[in-house]
Amino acid sequence: MAYKIHILGAAGAGTTTLGKALAERLNVAYFDSDFFFWQQTPDPFSVARPKDERIRLLQEQSAGLEGWVLSGSVCGWGDPMIAQFSHVVFLRLDPEIRLHRLRLRELQRYGDRVLEGGSRHENSVAFLAWAARYDGGNHSLRSLRRHETWLKPLACPVIRLDSTHHSAEALVSQLLPLLSSSAAK
Repeated sequence: MAYKIHILGAAGAGTTTLGKALAERLNVAYFDSDFFFWQQTPDPFSVARPKDERIRLLQEQSAGLEGWVLSGSVCGWGDPMIAQFSHVVFLRLDPEIRLHRLRLRELQRYGDRVLEGGSRHENSVAFLAWAARYDGGNHSLRSLRRHETWLKPLACPVIRLDSTHHSAEALVSQLLPLLSSSAAK
């Protein structure tokens, strides 16, 4: 079967890491929704692409491919891709661990610039505050509630995984039999 899998979850849940590992194991193309959502600028993740441009780029890059894995959230802009999904994987992670990962990632990505007085401090504080609202947030932002609502009407199988105590490789090993069993139905 040609898998076209979308992996989504909260920022920091591990969707990118799982997506890359799964794409490698399945030997298919890998895409990160951030590449399509954000313009490539000197100050990354600061200028969103227009919605129609995002979907056009994603459709162009995935066109003609027998299989692919797309990580990140396309909820709210990528709905034209839904009909192509063979599976959707919803990845969860304990909020405290997730926020800790995000703080570390901010430091690794930007170094001292995220510290108080640094050029990215305000951006980092705002990003972490946004990410912290995921579990209790409403439909107006990337939130658990919005993701659950988006998942309900999907016709393809939705597989739910918890990455709290699992490496990407362990999650891939857990996921592969679920993909093949749900594809057989």
